[in-house]
This record gives sequence, structure tokens and C-alpha cells, in this order.
Amino acid sequence: MIERRITGVGNFVDGLTDDLVLSGNHVLLRPMSSEDVSGLINAASHGDLWNLAYTGVPSPQTMQTTVAEALRLRDKGEQFPFTVRLASTGEIVGSTRYYYISPEHRNLSIGFTWYGEHVHRTGVNTECKYLLLKHAFETLNCISVQWHTDHRNKRSQNAILRLGAKFEGVLRNARIMPDGVIRHTHCFSMLDTEWPKSKEFLASRLAYYS
Repeated sequence: MIERRITGVGNFVDGLTDDLVLSGNHVLLRPMSSEDVSGLINAASHGDLWNLAYTGVPSPQTMQTTVAEALRLRDKGEQFPFTVRLASTGEIVGSTRYYYISPEHRNLSIGFTWYGEHVHRTGVNTECKYLLLKHAFETLNCISVQWHTDHRNKRSQNAILRLGAKFEGVLRNARIMPDGVIRHTHCFSMLDTEWPKSKEFLASRLAYYS
């Protein structure tokens, strides 16, 4: 691998603010708010997503606590959670976030992502990934973006690979899940030098959904 040298910490301070909105033709990503709880519960009810153990989608009983914790971590600068809305109607259809945010190393992770079953196999996820990656690489000046998935979540792993990310390896016995299953975490990454090719691919996919 060619040695590179980087100076500065990117634009993380200016690029992750309470008024940040990432907008596309299909979705709007807005900073999560405590007022989003009911909309998130409604979105998760499309498919009873909380019954999928390996996705960790909050149940109606735990959604408020989950949102409060996400906002607490945002205030600490450790995460930046978004509510995903349909651009056409404003309906909340899911959630995603930046996490493991590291300004000093100019990288972060994308995850905690879920969408109501009624928007699966639409342009929602493709455009979310496009907007998140574009902001990470082109505004925050990240040099790397990472993903971490449950070993059982083959759909997510395949979707990440289709983005152009590279499989980095497995963290074995990484977590104990709520159902007691020991999770092995599959790790992926994309570099800033790989983003242009991924951007072209995602743009072509979005054209398909237009």
C-alpha cells in the first residue's frame, strides 16, 4: 500500500451540526429528535422489525429510551443519528447514523440502519448510502468509512459489498446479543480513493429508481 501523509482533522466540527439535512430525490436525512419517537415506532411496525434479533431495531417499548441514548451520544460527539424521511411526504421510514466518529483520524462508521418493510427494495437505502458517503468523503473529508454487521445478517453484508466496500475481517465473539447469541462482527471499509467509483455506481442505481 502506498504511504500517504495527512494533515488537519477535516471539517467535522462544521459538517456535523444540529441543522444538517442531507436531501435527495427519495429521502431526507434529518438529525434525530425526541419528537421522532412516534414516527419511528410507526416505521418499525411495518414488518415488526424488532423481532429480527440481529438488526437490533428498537421495540415500541424501548424506542424512546433508544432515541434518548442516541441523542446523549450525539451531545458527546460520539455519534450522529439521523431520522430517514420520504422526500415526497415527510413520512418517517427509518433511521441511520454515523458512529465511531474520529475527527483526529478522519474516519467514521455508518450503521444502526433500518427501514420499514414497506420501503424495502425501493430507492431509499441506495440514496441514504449515497448521501451519507458523499457527506463523509466530500464535506467531512474522511479518508475511511467503516461498517460492522452481525455474522447472521447476510443481506447487509452483501449490500455493503455492492457499494464497493472491502471486507476487512471478523471480530470473533465481539458482543452478546439480547437473545443471548454470541455475535461475530463482520468488518468492512471504503477509502476516500475508492469513493469515486462507488459514487458512480450509486448514481447509476439511483437513475434506475428515478
